Amino acid sequence: QVQLVESGGDSVEAGGSLRLSCRASGDTSTMQYVGWFKHNGGPAREGLATLDWRGITAYADSVKGRFTISKDNAKNTLYLQMDSVKSEDTGMYYCAAALWLIRASALRTNGYTYWGQGTQVTVS
Repeated sequence: QVQLVESGGDSVEAGGSLRLSCRASGDTSTMQYVGWFKHNGGPAREGLATLDWRGITAYADSVKGRFTISKDNAKNTLYLQMDSVKSEDTGMYYCAAALWLIRASALRTNGYTYWGQGTQVTVS
């Protein structure tokens, strides 16, 4: 069983930066995709950034050039570096992991089996 725990959420001024972390425990060796999602009260969580087993990234248009997803395998930790944040970035941020996915669906929530509890980011 895989468990994910996010941290690093905070209140930050527009234009500032944050670094979110997602620490994983359990057997993560079979996870092919990991990603970051945001929920701000809308109908569904929005995929922001994903990383596959080969290290290939995918980003939502809304965060391209501003956010960077990365991981440290030795620490079983996933990161989201958020730069030049905007008020639209406000929301609850979740990390997630999937056993397998169709590449084109990486930014959708459907295929992700494991989710963290979320960490709040507020941009003023």
